[in-house]
Parts: sequence; structure tokens; C-alpha cells
Amino acid sequence: MKQIIDAQQAPEAIGPYSHGNTYGDLIFTSGQLPVCRQLGAVVEGGISEQSEQSIKNLQFVLQAGGGDLDSVLKTTCYLADIADFAAFNEVYKQYFKQDCPARSCFAVKDLPLGVKVEIEAIAHKK
Repeated sequence: MKQIIDAQQAPEAIGPYSHGNTYGDLIFTSGQLPVCRQLGAVVEGGISEQSEQSIKNLQFVLQAGGGDLDSVLKTTCYLADIADFAAFNEVYKQYFKQDCPARSCFAVKDLPLGVKVEIEAIAHKK
């Protein structure tokens, strides 16, 4: 049965969608932007700071759904500029150290709120 995830630490959705949902032992997250819930705004800084915040938000959603970063099976990562790929990877590998999940990463024309990165994941419950 499908269950909606409401991660209290993650920023509120900026549209008509949930943080994610679970179905059986699987967790499906919505794309996580680099918005800090406490600030109520996009974090300051460049791709490194924004990537870190997006991953932290992803972590909050996964935890609320019964998983964590170690349970991630696949991520989809969207960059506003493919020139940020190397810097994004430097942050990403700090959080996904061993047994990296499958991943797609590509540049898109624009992202919501003018951010530089958005990350979504499919994971399993722990």
C-alpha cells in the first residue's frame, strides 16, 4: 500500500507534490532542492553548498520513509550547468562513499527557484 512521506526536517514542497512515498519496501523521493527549511530559502553559495543541502534534504526524506543514504538504489541528479559536474561529484562522493547507487546525472535548461542542482532517489526501507 502506498504511503506518503512527510519529512518534518525537509523544506516544504513548492508545488502540488509530497516529499516522497513508499510502496512496500521501496522509497521514492521527489527531487530535493537546496532549500534550507530553517532559512526558508535556497542556501547561499555555489554548486558545492547547494549540492550538500540537496543531499541533506534527501537524507531527511529517506529517513522519514524508513531508509537512509546507504539504502539508496538509484539517484537522478539534475544540474543547471554541466560544467558543475566535477564539483558536484566531489560533494556527492562524500555522502555515497561505498557501494555507490546507480545514477543518472545530466544538465537541464532550468531548475525551480533558479537553483544549480536537484536530486531524487529510489531506495529501500532498512
